Amino acid sequence: MHSTPSSTAPEAGGAAARSRLGAPQVGTLPSGPRDAITDVAGVSVAHCTLADGPVQTGATVLLPQPGNLFLQQLPAGVAVINGFGKSAGLVQVQELGTLESPIALVSTLAVGTAFTALVRDAIAHTPELARSLPTVNPLVFECNDGWLNDAQALPLQEAHVLQALAAARQGGGSFDEGSVGAGRGMSCHGLKGGIGSASRCVRWQGRGYTLGALVLANQGRPGALTVAGQRIAVPMQLPGRPPQAPAAERGSIIMLLATDAPLDARQLTRVARRAAAGLARTGSDYGHGSGDIALAFSTAMRLPQRPTEPMPALPLLHEAALDGLFQAAAEATEQAILHALFAATAVTGREGHHRLSLRDVAPHLFPKDSA
Repeated sequence: MHSTPSSTAPEAGGAAARSRLGAPQVGTLPSGPRDAITDVAGVSVAHCTLADGPVQTGATVLLPQPGNLFLQQLPAGVAVINGFGKSAGLVQVQELGTLESPIALVSTLAVGTAFTALVRDAIAHTPELARSLPTVNPLVFECNDGWLNDAQALPLQEAHVLQALAAARQGGGSFDEGSVGAGRGMSCHGLKGGIGSASRCVRWQGRGYTLGALVLANQGRPGALTVAGQRIAVPMQLPGRPPQAPAAERGSIIMLLATDAPLDARQLTRVARRAAAGLARTGSDYGHGSGDIALAFSTAMRLPQRPTEPMPALPLLHEAALDGLFQAAAEATEQAILHALFAATAVTGREGHHRLSLRDVAPHLFPKDSA
């Protein structure tokens, strides 16, 4: 079982730190130093991975900022591109435009478990919760890992979610991607999918801003996978390997976007919608059974829970500045999906079900020195 934290502020540099994944750089905007969502200062990510025979699952927790998010919230917006999903907490974010908890990514049948874990953590940090203060709105997103993972066994426990959250609070500069955490049992275009991340930097009137993406990639038809504009043929079986399952477009993807640009909830909802552009570029057409959801939040301001505390007076970016962030959202999402595929390793799970990695079926996409 793995538990790898990540977070904190960006350093000088560029996309070279991502060359270990071998993924082509897409788009025209520069990346941050890590080419990950943790290029947005204060954001951290950690996993708890369960990999034991038929149990191939886990939890990934994104901590949007340090401190008490329930008492000092962030502006946020949600875009439901296709709503075939069982996530928790979206309705209140759509209504109020605020983010007040860490974000947990898990498998479909573990949403309730993760919700309760985040509630327990919030109560531990704010005893007035649900008494003199309102109840908390935990955000939990899911994808179905039931092909590789024995979902009926309900293996993920509250302790696993809290372990990932505790690791995220420890901070750090990087985190694992691919077949880890919530991504352990996920499939993408008939291959092994999972966790991926990327970032893009934009400038407006002499100031620079960063937008980072984190995806839980579990979507797409095998024949539609597109890498940097190139359609990739995905065989469903290789000699000496277990057969793959046919895969219709009935998976899901969760796309989390963080930015340090000063945006309100309405603007962030518009940014979140642009994640769909990056998703489409990798070959997804948001099929009937695909749950495709994006959430965007800004770290530029904190919104107080208590009405006795003043609201921040921070100038927002002009609407004309959003074009650059729209482009960043599309490019970072596309790059994050590629990073999930390039980082993922093959996994065998429930009843011998197997998912090949992208490296297994398309080694020509990887630099020779990246093996």
